[in-house]
Amino acid sequence: METFFISHGSPTLSIDEKMPARHFLKSWRSKHFAAVPKAILMISAHWDTAEPAVNIINDRNDTIHDFYGFPKPMYQIKYPAPGAPQLAERVKELLQNAGFGRVKEDKARGLDHGAWVPLMFMYPEANIPVCQLSVQSNKDGTHHYNMGKALAPLREEGVLIIGSGSATHNLRLLGPDDVPPPSWAVNFDNWLTESLLNGRHEDLNHYEQKAPSAKVAHPAPEHFYPLHVALGAAGEKAEAELMHQSWSNCSLSYSSYKFIAA
Repeated sequence: METFFISHGSPTLSIDEKMPARHFLKSWRSKHFAAVPKAILMISAHWDTAEPAVNIINDRNDTIHDFYGFPKPMYQIKYPAPGAPQLAERVKELLQNAGFGRVKEDKARGLDHGAWVPLMFMYPEANIPVCQLSVQSNKDGTHHYNMGKALAPLREEGVLIIGSGSATHNLRLLGPDDVPPPSWAVNFDNWLTESLLNGRHEDLNHYEQKAPSAKVAHPAPEHFYPLHVALGAAGEKAEAELMHQSWSNCSLSYSSYKFIAA
């Protein structure tokens, strides 16, 4: 089972039919991943906790509309995917056995927009159980890469592992769609793709020192760390494939990747 990093970008992806990333996600099963997973583990940038946490939902996941000031139809979207309590317990077991200490359980939290926005196009029937795993912005890339390594056995258990974040994410430097992306965003995006395609995992784990314009592209790291988890879960010799690349809001990159275990 491959692992994936999806750039979910702006929440308007849920309603804007002109966005190329939307069409990429809608073609998921026909062009990119035909297998039907037993369950999905989503590592979303929009759940940030001091220590790793999983949501343990026995019924249907609630749809969390964790954004403000957007068009009303966006707040009416529901994605009632089943919870995946057995997967949540397995994630806890794997992380704790790997030395990550106590993994918190959240029995009330549903799916934030980092999870349900891409999934509503990838699996519109909302019939595959979904569990969310949080990121820790107080940690570093290596921490998240090692989390992924601990979760690698899930690939052999029919679980689809998806990191959902953004290849670039600086909300203060957004602009209109008809303006070309600035050099800092292009340079970081190109460095990311080149590093992944050439297997430079350690450079990615220390992207703050290795990448051009790293602090501009990611003033805070939470939208980048889901990539580290997905990459780590594919293994040290994983091969990367650029699946999609587009831009919105001038500087938001939608670069998305597949990681194939060697």
